[in-house]
Amino acid sequence: MNFATTLRLVLAPPHPAGRPFILGGAGAFVLGLIFAAWLAWLGLAFTLFCLYFFRDPERVPPGRPGLVLAPADGRVVSVAPVLPPPELSLGAAPRWRVGIFLSAIDVHVNRMPADGTVTRIAYRHGKFLNASLDKASSDNERNALVLRLPDGRELGVVQIAGLIARRIVCDVREGDAVTLDLKMPAERIYAHPNVRMDVGRAALRRGPLIYCVEEADNPGGPVQTLALPRSAPLDAGWRTDLFGGVMTLTASAKRLVPGKGAAGALYSTEPPAAEDAALVALPYHLWANRGPGSMQVWVAELDG
Repeated sequence: MNFATTLRLVLAPPHPAGRPFILGGAGAFVLGLIFAAWLAWLGLAFTLFCLYFFRDPERVPPGRPGLVLAPADGRVVSVAPVLPPPELSLGAAPRWRVGIFLSAIDVHVNRMPADGTVTRIAYRHGKFLNASLDKASSDNERNALVLRLPDGRELGVVQIAGLIARRIVCDVREGDAVTLDLKMPAERIYAHPNVRMDVGRAALRRGPLIYCVEEADNPGGPVQTLALPRSAPLDAGWRTDLFGGVMTLTASAKRLVPGKGAAGALYSTEPPAAEDAALVALPYHLWANRGPGSMQVWVAELDG
């Protein structure tokens, strides 16, 4: 992970649930500037801690349906069969549990682990022991819910309060249908103008993956004749017919063709014409697996 990525994670915008604490710390800082320096320093330290504690960075999930992802940042401390919390009515048989411990420096915004429907939510009041202790899972205050997956299976998700994080805010309600859709927009990246070969071109990226344009997905001529308008949005979509399933990017583009009367001529006084075309891009590591054809990473851009 490079420094820029690390900085984006640390300086990510805070979750709305942290705003009251951040504003409280900022208020103490302002009052301290007026009345007491020690209060200003305390307010500043508390505000900075809350900004860090409540940060909500973007996450990059695998682009495959049917997955169950980790709902929390942290360290996996146990993977073992245990009895489910009785308030969830999931039966008396042990179920596999993955326990994740969040330290004070971990991101504390939790996410749904899978697609499904919330069928039950149960909040239980309790103690605020150190969450790393074994008895914290049974004695501490907790919020538990049941998520019914599309195939009918039921998944239990339990959030447990700790010594510092003593408040659990649940944004879903019983009956809500949830979809695993973490923020990961497709974007364009540009080379430094001194990289002469890439002036006027853009590469496409989604999460950590660089995409390319291959002739197998863009028939009609070499992909070097495709140009992407700067205003054209990039849409991500799952394709089950490619490589067993892959996330592709699509956009409305233009294909440059010889101008009127210039067909077949290597050079002409007629400028190229631009025809409407659909651009399809796939992750770079998958190209050159479907026969010969042209490929391009840096795609020409057009104004408009």
